[in-house]
Amino acid sequence: MSRILMVYASMTGNTQEVAEAIAEGIRSTGKDLEIKEVMDATAKELEDYDAILLGAYTWGDGDLPDECLDFYEEMDDIDLSGKKVAAFGSCDSAYEHVGAAVDILLKKASERGAETPLEGLKIELSPNAKEVEICKQFGVSFSELLG
Repeated sequence: MSRILMVYASMTGNTQEVAEAIAEGIRSTGKDLEIKEVMDATAKELEDYDAILLGAYTWGDGDLPDECLDFYEEMDDIDLSGKKVAAFGSCDSAYEHVGAAVDILLKKASERGAETPLEGLKIELSPNAKEVEICKQFGVSFSELLG
């Protein structure tokens, strides 16, 4: 059975809501996962899992949040070859680079050798009921990629 880890950062709770809905989708397929906030995780831990979900809100004009920066830099020292990685986050279309943190995380995972088979999931602010279902389906889709 695949070992799945979700690591995310959430300031206002929006990205946490997205994370919880994705987790519900994964668990609905019978798979289990470990969930950690980014401040409680290290990039090195990612090497111990078969599949990884990375979540972050976009800060400022298209940046990773400050609490993700050390984790992101640590990713330069790991090998994610053979692992599947997906990314998600809350965003705000009032900014020029909507959901850029999701793209930044996917790019880094790919640079470290991971397969990134799903397009990043970007949810405007707090997910509404329809978007919660989209998040759950994202979790199901990711889970199904693992066999």
